[in-house]
Amino acid sequence: MDKNSNINNVQLVILAAGKGTRMRSNDPKALTLLHGKPFLQHILDNITPLNLTLKPVIVIGHEKEKVKKMLGEKYTYAEQNEQLGTGHALMCAKPAMDKNHEIILVLFTDQPAVSKETLKELIAKHSQMKGVITMATITVPDYKDWRFGMNHYGRIIRDANGEIKKIVEYKDADEEEKKVKEINPSIYAFDAKWLWKNINELKKNNMKNEYYLSDMIEIAQIQKEKIETIVVTNLIEGIQPNSKEELEMLEKLT
Repeated sequence: MDKNSNINNVQLVILAAGKGTRMRSNDPKALTLLHGKPFLQHILDNITPLNLTLKPVIVIGHEKEKVKKMLGEKYTYAEQNEQLGTGHALMCAKPAMDKNHEIILVLFTDQPAVSKETLKELIAKHSQMKGVITMATITVPDYKDWRFGMNHYGRIIRDANGEIKKIVEYKDADEEEKKVKEINPSIYAFDAKWLWKNINELKKNNMKNEYYLSDMIEIAQIQKEKIETIVVTNLIEGIQPNSKEELEMLEKLT
């Protein structure tokens, strides 16, 4: 970890309230097994080497008692009782956050392949550059073969100067935006003060009628705040299995 990383003030939030509907299971998606181990456990194992001082906050909802039973009392839990989107899920984490948190590292429960190296790089860059958001990006050559599932990820839209302007979710993208190959794997670090001051600005004016966490990027851009990025070159880290078929593909690749 870079010496400028303020590791003692980083708190991880894992958004784990979703259902595993497309996995054809009544269990929470967090408990979907990859190589015999739940998605959520993969993530927690991957962040262990970071030696974060503050306890992770896990946002739970669907079948929440199953998640608690699997993980036990080592973690702090927050509850999202209505599924109103990823932005709303992070809002639900706020009451459970440690009073000393200054940087919020956000992961989704269906990111079992994200590496500790990527997370270290993200935290180090965020601490060093002091933007309000530091996010990972992935550029795919195409959406064929095992990358087909990534076709449904948000597209990173940049302005003429190469600065990130916004993220457009696939369902809201026009035909030109869908051709963009730079995508959002949903791996973020936020400046806590800025995030909590602005997260209530999120709106539900999209196809899913949800609060998208990715819309925080456009809010920061409008405010002319600094948004930093890191590039994830191992595309497999970006796979977020959303079906049995995609899960089987990830098992073959890892």
